[in-house]
Amino acid sequence: MSQSALVLIEYQNDFLSEGGALHEGVRSELSRTNMLAHTEALVEEARDKGVRIIWVPIEFASGYPELSTTPYGILAGVKATNAFRLGSWGAQIVDSLKPHESDIVIAGKRGLCGFASTNLDFVLRQNGITRIALGGLLTDCCVESTMRSAYERGYDVVTLTDCTATLSQAQHEAAVAYTYPMFSHPMTSGAFLETLS
Repeated sequence: MSQSALVLIEYQNDFLSEGGALHEGVRSELSRTNMLAHTEALVEEARDKGVRIIWVPIEFASGYPELSTTPYGILAGVKATNAFRLGSWGAQIVDSLKPHESDIVIAGKRGLCGFASTNLDFVLRQNGITRIALGGLLTDCCVESTMRSAYERGYDVVTLTDCTATLSQAQHEAAVAYTYPMFSHPMTSGAFLETLS
């Protein structure tokens, strides 16, 4: 089994599907980056190469009791749009990337970092993973936050520049150009797959 894993963040209907609570905010960037199609192709090939696929969705109980009564920033927007409610269609991983039996779905993400409120670190270490490749949403929010934490935990971190998207091209390009190289090896999904050969 490979020591590499794909860690895929918030590939959920509320972001990626028509009618999703936050879809309109990312629609144009999803189209521009084609990140969903890139990820679909990547997952299929990586799985064939023995790479562990790990999904990190975000979910909240009805009424958002996990959050402050006066959230601000990105989490205020999640609450205001009623996004990512546990058990809802919006919180489900999109059909085109439905997890396989061999994949791992991490529960408990209630904030931005994939490590902060979950057992992601435990799961990675139990599976002998030393290198993670990150994709998902948003480029400059949950992906970036998880990247920083992974770097500080000693993982060899790759950020998949064609498998991420955010609210604007300027935000995406700034994160990829200036922040990602400080805490990871930014590369395309194709370049990452080549490193597995």
